[in-house]
Amino acid sequence: MKNSALADRSVDFDVHALRRQFPVLSRMVRGKPLAYLDNGASAQRPNAVIDAVDDYERRHHANIHRGVHTLSQEATALYEHARDRLVQFINARSRHEVIFVRGTTEAINLVAQSYARPLLKPGDEILITHLEHHANIVPWQMVCEQTGATLVVAPIDSRGEVHVDAVTALMSPRTRLLACAHVSNALGTVLPLHRLIAAAKARGIVTLVDGAQAVPHLTVDVQDLGCDFYAFSGHKMFGPTGVGVLYGREQLLERMPPWQGGGEMILAVTFAKTTYNGLPNKFEAGTPNISGGVGLGAAADFLLRLDRSAAARHETALLDHATAALSRIPDLRIVGTARDKASLVSFSVAGVHPHDLGTILDEDGIAIRTGHHCAMPVMDFFKLPATARASFAFYNTFEEIDRLAAGVERARRLFA
Repeated sequence: MKNSALADRSVDFDVHALRRQFPVLSRMVRGKPLAYLDNGASAQRPNAVIDAVDDYERRHHANIHRGVHTLSQEATALYEHARDRLVQFINARSRHEVIFVRGTTEAINLVAQSYARPLLKPGDEILITHLEHHANIVPWQMVCEQTGATLVVAPIDSRGEVHVDAVTALMSPRTRLLACAHVSNALGTVLPLHRLIAAAKARGIVTLVDGAQAVPHLTVDVQDLGCDFYAFSGHKMFGPTGVGVLYGREQLLERMPPWQGGGEMILAVTFAKTTYNGLPNKFEAGTPNISGGVGLGAAADFLLRLDRSAAARHETALLDHATAALSRIPDLRIVGTARDKASLVSFSVAGVHPHDLGTILDEDGIAIRTGHHCAMPVMDFFKLPATARASFAFYNTFEEIDRLAAGVERARRLFA
């Protein structure tokens, strides 16, 4: 393995110039430079996002869509411009297909209640995989309880991989929907999404993709994927919290009833009858997170301007460096060794509880995530209560990974 200085030069990517666009990365934690390795939970924001939100809050704040005064018109234009940027970001066919939501969780619940619940009958099936985040499990359990449908779970193997033949073997004439992650948040596994979606489409099965962990790392083209629904969150992709997107094929969204009632999702209301608004407003009841939407549009702009190929190569090099460095530590087990992985490493150290490990690393200014990562069935599969997870973004460095490995070794020795 190359040393850190050589490894930094091995990728045609100026990570240090990029880091200067993220103010928090220059701060100190407990007297040490911050090494932020918790990007799978929430990524940091660049100046472009911070400035866009600040400009909106300082100069343009007003409620949108219903006002004729200048500030309302400006706020509406900023919010709807953000929607247009997100249409481009995922290559949707139309702005009618981009619904603003609070995040991936709300997007999946919207589909569960507005699409699946009216459709499903006793005996129907929803197919998911064993590596899903709770947000792509619990809403389907709830809708199964409400309708009498059955939840079917496709297996993973000891590497944390999902195999197309194992999923297709569970597709039956009763399968109404396939809901799966694009990238596993707990293991980093990149699912064979094109093949899974193609297999589902060939059988008339509607598909939903949890893309929360994919959009920060991969170029997502929903038309190329061919999925029916795609959900993601702003805070994973260097944008604000409390805002995200549900992409849905317009033909499906048109047929779906509103999930929530209130202002803006209506055209006319009487006590006898309500006439609903068109897309996308039909699914955006009430005053939205306007500044969050503006910030999410800025995050999409930031990523659209970034050399995503170079960023991906850098993240792959970070993953390779971290895998090699952590593998040299005695008693450390990497959990999730899929051949196609995003840039995160989950691991456990014999004799060291992950929470203790995270606390010791924090003393060194290193931020990682510890716990079950809202993927308890994955932990059960690997017979672990929790793991430590270091998740990398394009602004991370090889030196930070070297610090991580040194900190893990220090913790191991403390508990030896």
